[in-house]
Amino acid sequence: MQTFLQYTILGLALGGAYFIAASGLVVTYTTSGIFNFAQGAIAMLAVFTYWQFRWGWGWPAPLALLMVLGILAPLLGAVLYQVVMKNLRGTSEVTKIIVSIGVMLGLQALATWVWNPTSSTPRQFQKFFGPNAFAHFGSLRVPWHIIISFIIAIAIAVGIRFLFVRTRSGVAMRAVVDDPELLQLNGGRPERLAMISWAGGSFLAALAGILIQPMIGSAMSAGALTLLVLDAFAAAMFGRLRSLPRTFMGALIIGLTTTYVVAYFPSKWTWSSSFRNSLPMIFLFIILLVLPQDRLRGATVLRLRERFRMPSIRTAWIAGLTMMIVVFCLKVIMAKTGVNTLTLALTFAIIALSLVLLTGFAGEINLAALSFGAIAVMVVYHFGISGTGTEARTTLWGILLAAVVTALVGALIALPALRLRGLYLALATMAFGVFISRMVLTERTEREIFGLKFTLFTSGQLSIPRPKIGPIDFNGEDAFLFLCAGLFVVIGIGMVYLRHSGYGRRLTAMKDSPAASATLGMSVVRLKLSIFMMSAAIAGIGGVMMAAQVGTVNSDRFDIFLSLALAMITVVGGIGYVSGALFAGIFLIAFIEALNLMLKKFAVDYSSLEAIFMFFISAVTVLPATIGITMGKNPSGAVSDIVEGMNKVKQ
Repeated sequence: MQTFLQYTILGLALGGAYFIAASGLVVTYTTSGIFNFAQGAIAMLAVFTYWQFRWGWGWPAPLALLMVLGILAPLLGAVLYQVVMKNLRGTSEVTKIIVSIGVMLGLQALATWVWNPTSSTPRQFQKFFGPNAFAHFGSLRVPWHIIISFIIAIAIAVGIRFLFVRTRSGVAMRAVVDDPELLQLNGGRPERLAMISWAGGSFLAALAGILIQPMIGSAMSAGALTLLVLDAFAAAMFGRLRSLPRTFMGALIIGLTTTYVVAYFPSKWTWSSSFRNSLPMIFLFIILLVLPQDRLRGATVLRLRERFRMPSIRTAWIAGLTMMIVVFCLKVIMAKTGVNTLTLALTFAIIALSLVLLTGFAGEINLAALSFGAIAVMVVYHFGISGTGTEARTTLWGILLAAVVTALVGALIALPALRLRGLYLALATMAFGVFISRMVLTERTEREIFGLKFTLFTSGQLSIPRPKIGPIDFNGEDAFLFLCAGLFVVIGIGMVYLRHSGYGRRLTAMKDSPAASATLGMSVVRLKLSIFMMSAAIAGIGGVMMAAQVGTVNSDRFDIFLSLALAMITVVGGIGYVSGALFAGIFLIAFIEALNLMLKKFAVDYSSLEAIFMFFISAVTVLPATIGITMGKNPSGAVSDIVEGMNKVKQ
């Protein structure tokens, strides 16, 4: 009984902290219409900042809390809205999601830059009043930190409910997202109210992070803490981003279930730890599926600022041929390391093509492209390699089998998510990606089902050789470079053909207006299912090529944050264009690597300026996210700018 009470109290406190983070999401979404994917990153940054004030510099706890919660966190939220979020009016759901993801990745890179994770200095984060501050209830000892966390959660729930329902300011905040122009005509100030709500949401995120970190008891990690607070997404969706009582209930269910798994799952179940970490994402996926079905949309394209012009088939062939010539010329002049970097960039570009097909052509969202790549790599590792040692090669049938399996997995994910669109679909695919990272890629021990023994991610590393197709061996650097370039060109031209076909026109119609498509007799379900399967197959092929280029891959190669970064840069390049995928691969891999190498060389050549160049090397880690944040000003992407500029020159 004592064990039950201890874990119940811990679960209530953890659920309370989840609710605080989720309530911040509800506040910002209710008042601005933007789902803040950066909520976890804001919490993470607040935790590191509080640690710096409290233990790094020795400030008293009240002063450190005042500085973080009373000044810095609200200021960050207000600045984010004024500089970034208010520019998103009139943009598509995809752009709003990607910009928010850009903020998340930028804050995470900033924290990694400032607080180096490889530093030898230990960062200990203690509970309020210290590790030995307990309240005694008979024989039961409860940390005061746990009690305070739950009391704060209840107070915030009551306070926000009162604000939105009983006060004029709260009603005005809810009116901001519904009709800001009408609110302004009635004397309201929508921009000011939205900024205040973002300041409040940032405060709640920071408070949640400071409360959660001591409960988990692990070392401070930017990525882990960001994902931990992302678990609050499930609670926010339980309340459908509107109902605070349901959000509170959902947060408590998640918190209690998580702690009960720790308490009562048998210790011999070696997968229980991974299952516990995956539970919030499992809850999120299930909650999204059981939500009332979203109505089919009418046409919205005229209200959006994005514009994409699909090139002709002739232009696609010319561009493909030009690309192969450019790759050949670069191969001649580049060193071996440069060839390897370019090849890796092209493999990521192939994965990005899956996003162009799914999001750019069909309007559906996938935030876990690399997770499908991970599944394909596991299939090839177990069933698609012939030979051993230096003679090992990936077979054509292995690659095709991986594509088929990933297509089937894409269908399994798409089937329950067929009625989801926009934000809900983005959250569902992200939940799938986090589940793959936390549950599947951590399965490194041998399992047995019905007498069949198997391992998924053997020893945490999978070695994938380069392919041999018929008599042609692509083991050499140059040969594999041309294989990857050829694959990109073939898939890209095929996508242009598809876009100009009747099937492609149906995809465009579904993207613009699912309601009109259904009215005209189109099978929206069949279209969604088929496009998800094709997109997953392309991502799987790209993942296999990436693994073959690297040689030996670990789970970090398929991290959910890398999937988010790839999606963000593809949108930045131009999610409606095949060239947007090429931009994503080249920028994310080749350009960043080349920039780093150049700055490192300058630091060596000009030793007196080494500190300055080292600063810029660290700043490069924030560059991709910084570019993603600017999407609000040009939602059509960089390729659109280039095309428009060339058209002006021709005129």
